[in-house]
Amino acid sequence: MQKEEKRKLIRAALEARQRAYMPYSGYAVGAAVLMESGKTYTGCNIENASYGATNCAERTALFKAVSEGERKCTAIAIAGGKAGSAPADYAYPCGICRQVMWEFGGQDLPVFVAKSEDDYREYTLGGLLPYGFGGENLV
Repeated sequence: MQKEEKRKLIRAALEARQRAYMPYSGYAVGAAVLMESGKTYTGCNIENASYGATNCAERTALFKAVSEGERKCTAIAIAGGKAGSAPADYAYPCGICRQVMWEFGGQDLPVFVAKSEDDYREYTLGGLLPYGFGGENLV
């Protein structure tokens, strides 16, 4: 993936972060997924007073893509931090999001965890979720 493509995906995650609904934590997260079709889908975290009903930005973006018929994610960017200011640190995906990312991207999925378009860290999902669990484990 070229640097400008990475920056574009991170920019989409940063923009999605502005739409986060986080009245309880004040922590805004945005995610952008690039699908095999070339289309990008974004998502933000959506909190709920019943905390278990909260949905993370990464799953929001992936579920939007899947609900539109997409199945293969080729990259994801994530940005998060205190609402009202630029991200001061890297926001890593939670375990549940890593598992959902595995389902639609697999171990080689590039994951960009960003503070800005120029300040990001790049991982593979396998590096963030060693020994991941997928459909092949059910056979």
